[in-house]
Amino acid sequence: MGMSVTISAAAEDDAEQIFKLQYLAFQSEAELYGNYRIQPLTQSLDSLKAELATDTVLVARLGDEVVGTVRGSTDEDGTGKIAKLCVHPRLQGHGLGARLLRAVEQELAGTAETTRYRLHTGRKSESNLRLYRKAGYVAVGGRTASDGVELVILEKDAGLPADYAVSA
Repeated sequence: MGMSVTISAAAEDDAEQIFKLQYLAFQSEAELYGNYRIQPLTQSLDSLKAELATDTVLVARLGDEVVGTVRGSTDEDGTGKIAKLCVHPRLQGHGLGARLLRAVEQELAGTAETTRYRLHTGRKSESNLRLYRKAGYVAVGGRTASDGVELVILEKDAGLPADYAVSA
């Protein structure tokens, strides 16, 4: 009998599994850009533990294994910032990333006066861009990260449903 994936708040004990998953899941992004200095690969375990203490951090579990994660926080102007959404490579393409995105949006909406959500991804990351557009995010700008990767900044009104798709 198969197990189902559950999404819940991360615990302090999850730090090492999240750290290892993040390193594994972002390898394909690093390869896409020919750049292994991207922030998810260079983040320290201590820095991740600090995020666990201050941010909304969700994990997707398959049994006891962390197979997905996402982080979020809301700033003083009501922007829910979503970061480091990742899914284990063997489970990618099955909707788990979309489930994690919806879950972090719901958590952020429930913790503060969140008026919009903002996230970013690499300009060449077509599968990520597809996921975010399908969830209702639209490009609002871009920037170059400190590691040299060209990023697309996307936003979504917090009043839109998680599965809202903008027609092109």
